[in-house]
Amino acid sequence: MNILVTGADGQLGNEMQLVAKRSKDSYIFTDVAEGYEKLDITDIEAVRRMVRERDVKCIINCAAWTNVDKAETAGEIVERLNAVAPENLAKVMKEVGGVLVHISTDYVFGGDPYNTPCREDQKGTPTGVYGLTKLHGEEKIQAVGGEYIIIRTAWLYSEFGHNFVKTMMNLTAAKPQLKVVFDQCGTPTYAGDLAEVIFDIVENRKYAGRSGVYHFSNEGVCSWYDFTIKIAELAGNTACDIEPCHSDEFPSPVRRPAYSVLDKTKIKETFGLKIPYWVSSLKKCIDNLKAQG
Repeated sequence: MNILVTGADGQLGNEMQLVAKRSKDSYIFTDVAEGYEKLDITDIEAVRRMVRERDVKCIINCAAWTNVDKAETAGEIVERLNAVAPENLAKVMKEVGGVLVHISTDYVFGGDPYNTPCREDQKGTPTGVYGLTKLHGEEKIQAVGGEYIIIRTAWLYSEFGHNFVKTMMNLTAAKPQLKVVFDQCGTPTYAGDLAEVIFDIVENRKYAGRSGVYHFSNEGVCSWYDFTIKIAELAGNTACDIEPCHSDEFPSPVRRPAYSVLDKTKIKETFGLKIPYWVSSLKKCIDNLKAQG
């Protein structure tokens, strides 16, 4: 089977490139970055051409507008990338009898005060443009009616690109003191773990007859403050004094979810997964980063 991966130069896209090396299938990686095949996923005819020319039967959509703050003022490009593009991919996969695996986000929640993990069938209550457009994307995929797997994830990090783990490793190494918010809770997700799950679902054709929305993050719960404490500890940056603070000490154009822990019961039961604890996966990633120098 020929599989198209969009957003290949992002965190998840890079992890998909690693796992794809073990595949019996053939992967095509596209991105706007240099060194990749180009595909404008907001142009349905361009998607149709590539799918037909390359006989693509599965698309893994890792592409999105992900800058949460800039989404507030960026205009219609955010809706085009996060909602129209996934709809295009879903339509074309339906036309050829293929499957779309689409990555969504915990930011579809946040408008209501939650204190128990969010389930897939819970009403979306996004607090900003990013979350709203990602929710629109999910709705458009479902409305198309083809075969699809939507995976909402949260707090993604990896050895690749810019992310919270790499930023905090650098800051806790360089600064004597740091303030980090403690009133936003969720679960970190190692992109390598998510890539393995997607690979398993696609490689073993587990998606057949299982269209729907699923949640995936690592196991456990923490605040950004707890996350930073553990990052510093595992990185060996123990000299930095890390202090908890409230979100309002860091003004932002978007109110971020105060509690966006994802309930993963459905994905574990449906696909027979055992998900690693967030600290175990964080250690793996930091060990890899330290080995890279």
